[in-house]
Amino acid sequence: MNIILLQDVESLGQAGDIVKVKPGFARNKLIPGGLALRASKRNLALADERKRVFQNKTARETAANKSLAEKLSKTEITIEVKVGEEEKMFGSVTTQDIHQALVEKGFTIDRHTIELEEPIKALGIYHVTVGVAADINGDVKVYVIKA
Repeated sequence: MNIILLQDVESLGQAGDIVKVKPGFARNKLIPGGLALRASKRNLALADERKRVFQNKTARETAANKSLAEKLSKTEITIEVKVGEEEKMFGSVTTQDIHQALVEKGFTIDRHTIELEEPIKALGIYHVTVGVAADINGDVKVYVIKA
């Protein structure tokens, strides 16, 4: 029996593929689970349309994410901290501080996408990576200065 996969199925194929499976497997597992449809002319047309819509959607999302990463790469934020003797900082600058500064600049990102190996404990200029999507990152320049 030929079926059209609606979702990626391990060991069978990816969404939109037409595969041949045993009728019982299609009837009992794939079709009731919403993973596949019978391969008819109507369903082929529906699958092609779904595939086209999905590709357009992912292209738009990728373009928007690249635009956001580019804006983030051009962004510079300044964080003022209290220092003691010999320019030693009280506390440290964490992802939460960087997130708050980015929100004040107008960015809406998840705090957990800010990649900081360890908190910043010294004055200076730092480049912090912010994950926008799976393979798309922005690089924010962070100035840590004394208050």
